[in-house]
Amino acid sequence: MENLKILIVDDEKSYRTELCEFLENYDFKAFTASSPSEAFKILEYQDIDIVILDIRLPEMDGLEVLERIKKDYHQIEVIMISGHGDMPSVVKAMRLGAIDFFSKPFKLNEVLTSIERTKRFLAISIRLREVESNFQLVTRKLNEIQVNGIIGDSKSIKVVTDLVSKVAASDTTSVLIIGESGTGKELIAKAIHYLSPRKDNYFYAVNSSAITETLFESEFFGHAKGSFTGASENKTGWFEVSNKGTLFLDEIGDLPMGLQTKFLRVLEERKINRVGAHKEIDIDVRIIAATNQNLEKLTEQRLFRLDLYHRLSSFIIHLPALRDRKEDIPQLLYYFTDEFAKKLSKKILGVDDSVIELLSRYSFPGNVRELRNMAERAVILCDGDHLQTSHFQLSRIEKSVVSDDMNEDDNLDLDFIEKNTIIRAIRKSAYNKSAAARILGITYQSLDRRIKKFDLKFEKHLS
Repeated sequence: MENLKILIVDDEKSYRTELCEFLENYDFKAFTASSPSEAFKILEYQDIDIVILDIRLPEMDGLEVLERIKKDYHQIEVIMISGHGDMPSVVKAMRLGAIDFFSKPFKLNEVLTSIERTKRFLAISIRLREVESNFQLVTRKLNEIQVNGIIGDSKSIKVVTDLVSKVAASDTTSVLIIGESGTGKELIAKAIHYLSPRKDNYFYAVNSSAITETLFESEFFGHAKGSFTGASENKTGWFEVSNKGTLFLDEIGDLPMGLQTKFLRVLEERKINRVGAHKEIDIDVRIIAATNQNLEKLTEQRLFRLDLYHRLSSFIIHLPALRDRKEDIPQLLYYFTDEFAKKLSKKILGVDDSVIELLSRYSFPGNVRELRNMAERAVILCDGDHLQTSHFQLSRIEKSVVSDDMNEDDNLDLDFIEKNTIIRAIRKSAYNKSAAARILGITYQSLDRRIKKFDLKFEKHLS
């Protein structure tokens, strides 16, 4: 902004020359043009900041030139000059986007003052464009984070991300997300919202299982002051809060039957009434529902309305359990480890291979949420720079892992589990007791005592 480029467009040579010399004395880079065609050639090749433009020009009227400049070079500011100074031209010039206006003859210092004001305005405009650009970048990154939060490269999770991208664009389509607890149903709902045209409006999540019939209307529709005992002020309901945005209903299968009818009516009519109010309120809300239950089976048992199910299930996304996409466990574990390491200001560089091997054989009944909780606990316990099996709740994991390897007739007592675990660790460590002890997260002496306790014999020599 220190060396502004200024274009002077005037058919009178004396004005062009005098103004050009004056501006260059103040270290501005000045260009001159005697006609619009000459001016547009300069604009094509030079990054002009300010144009000083005469209204009376050959080829076309100065106001037409102004209009074209503001259309094709909207970042350029234009100062108009005229030998006539008629008020209608001034008004039209300002409406077309001129930043200032002078009548001939004018004082050069007045022009300089106008340029300095315009310079400050340009600086603010550039800053605003930078802020807007940064905001758009942050918004894009937030949107990417919402999608990148769906971590994994397995075929099943790629199917999910593909469905999310496709349905997000159709922002009026209701979506039903089906999956076990802990699979990330709310994460999927947020990804749909932040990739949709509704992304700049509110995303509101509601746990349907926590709603009672007495609270339903007040919570969903809101209420007017004095409509019932305790209604001391007006309350905005969830439908209004998420208007133009997305309302996410988790555990929709737990919604009481009586409330399903009221909910269906709102979805069909797209109108609500606050409790105690008479005026209807139009709503424009995208509904995303989620459940870990079989809604079709519930409809057969008459525990869920069939018409509501059809209304909610315009587009269904099935979320796989973690045990069905175990190839994603390493990537998820690394992501959660990095997340908690940053939160706890710990420098954790990696995860021991033995941890991945052990977790990959675990069934994860709590799915991704359980893995995340495991990672948090492990990071808290870790004093080194690598997560080890000792940082995880081995008894619960190993019991599940060993049980998967057993026949139905196997004894499930703790000694059997401990013995099996030691055998597996020793074999995995190529019969190196020090390495086996590290895998198990115990000392060398503790492992030696257990080997003697169970009278374990190995064909290969233990080192």
